[in-house]
Amino acid sequence: MANKKPGTSEDGLVWPRSFEARYGEGKDRGLVLGGGGIFFVAWQVAYLQGLTKRGVDVADADSVVGTSAGSVLASIVTARSLKAFSRKVNMLSKMPAVMGMMAPTGDLGPSQQRALSAFTAAQDSNIETIRDIGFAALAARAAPPGGMRRNVGVMLASRKWPAESLHISAADTYTGERLIISAHTGVAAARAAAASSSVPGLFSPQPVLDRKCMDGGVSGSGTHCDVVAGAKRVLIISLGASMPMPQATMTIQPGNLDYEIEALAAQGSESLLRGPRKVDMTELMSPASVPRALAMGDEQAEEDAKTLASFWKR
Repeated sequence: MANKKPGTSEDGLVWPRSFEARYGEGKDRGLVLGGGGIFFVAWQVAYLQGLTKRGVDVADADSVVGTSAGSVLASIVTARSLKAFSRKVNMLSKMPAVMGMMAPTGDLGPSQQRALSAFTAAQDSNIETIRDIGFAALAARAAPPGGMRRNVGVMLASRKWPAESLHISAADTYTGERLIISAHTGVAAARAAAASSSVPGLFSPQPVLDRKCMDGGVSGSGTHCDVVAGAKRVLIISLGASMPMPQATMTIQPGNLDYEIEALAAQGSESLLRGPRKVDMTELMSPASVPRALAMGDEQAEEDAKTLASFWKR
């Protein structure tokens, strides 16, 4: 929405989930980057850089929304530093112990496990459910939030908000509200991406202005496509592209991605969905999955380049 601040709260962070609001109205290209752990960070890096090498530059997007893992990639894409980040990830893929420090999945304390289980077992995205997850996240004895911000800051290599086009989703742990962090809020990109990636139980909620925030995927969507609704065309990168969801999990309902794509179409937005051809849910946070994700992402970019060029450039 050009020259308009759609946030309904005083701090501008609360954006009601609404396709009818047409937050992306007047934009030509929208880019949606969803969540999915270390595996999906690596796949997205390889896929998007692979497209760039083949003449499809997604950094041309007029409106970008990133959630969880996608928030890191969205920040890097809009900063036009994807090539440098790709080199960094390829280097780190050879050092699984270093990557493992960024994804603490083992040896969780009881309070951490309670928060993680509250999230993974959630069957709906009712505000009460999200609040319960948020309270559990606040109570969990995870590592202090500063470490997470520093790790994300190293990946982004910049404290500045990279571009007006960038939007990052998060959830308020206390109110349960869906938040969208954007350029006008004055929040650093590393803090916003760390908040969006703070999986309950694994990471401590991040302070954002006067709030404590957790993973954007807790809000009932792993993509938040409504943020770009109204844009002429939308490229959606999501684990859900090839991963069937037979039952509700992590607050997301079966068919939610299909619903978002249909809702985009109802607002005049043509969309194209892409994601890894094969996903092992047990490996999403495993550093050992990174080399395979990188290879798969580049291979799929080569396969998709012509189709994406036709969609993105016309």
